[in-house]
Amino acid sequence: MQIVDSQLHVWAPNSPERPWPPGRDGEAQRPYPIAAETLLFQMDLAGVAAAILVPPSWEGDRNDLALDAARRYPERFAVMGRFPLQDGPAPQSVANWKQLPGMLGMRFTFHNEYNRHLLTNGDADWLWAAAERHDVPVMVLAPGAMPAIERVARQHPRLRLVLDHAGLAVYEKAPQVLADLPDVLALARCPNVAVKASGLPALSTQTYPFADLHESAHRLFDAFGPRRTFWGTDLTRMPCSYQACVELFTHQFSWLKGTDLEWVMGRGVCEWLGWR
Repeated sequence: MQIVDSQLHVWAPNSPERPWPPGRDGEAQRPYPIAAETLLFQMDLAGVAAAILVPPSWEGDRNDLALDAARRYPERFAVMGRFPLQDGPAPQSVANWKQLPGMLGMRFTFHNEYNRHLLTNGDADWLWAAAERHDVPVMVLAPGAMPAIERVARQHPRLRLVLDHAGLAVYEKAPQVLADLPDVLALARCPNVAVKASGLPALSTQTYPFADLHESAHRLFDAFGPRRTFWGTDLTRMPCSYQACVELFTHQFSWLKGTDLEWVMGRGVCEWLGWR
């Protein structure tokens, strides 16, 4: 079984040569930069073959470090890149998006005050049509906005959408955060929507094996199935080791076995994003 992480970050320090947007310093998941080689070391220890690099929001809409990592390690990394929606429509950029070496699609964060309005006020409507037309898959972090995502999915049935972090609020904890799970499960009715079961340990109030999340993970899998449920970590935010993130799925979920496990742990996300 080849294990593929559906979300990892690389980033550089905030510096005059490469400044972050104002006011974002406190958002970094670690107080130091994370290089591709740092991730590769951790991946090798945990038996993770490859990973999708998702440029972090605190650096702004940049893809340079992730694309450089994919260029240098093409068998280990591919990229779901950021795009400056606030700059207005740019359909030609979407048309050319996957021509960038290592680029598989786009990823947008609608979880904070910087971008949340772009999902609901119509400013992003042009994007969904362009991504559908040019077969560009899109990952979205949009907790609490599942009705808006369902509207997009139904209006653009050939657009491949992925819900980040189980569609839940990343900085809340069980059991409160799980109150939103029914809204996420409802999106499984849309065959063009998949879900990343990523970052689950960070939602738990317990230590490994995070028993307070097992039932919810099972419900997520039952709704979306093995080919639309993607394991992932967001490693630099996790309260446990990389190995524990892997073994939560491979050893602790008794209901996840055989071919189903193979799809969830990597085959599914590679097929969905077209990373062959």
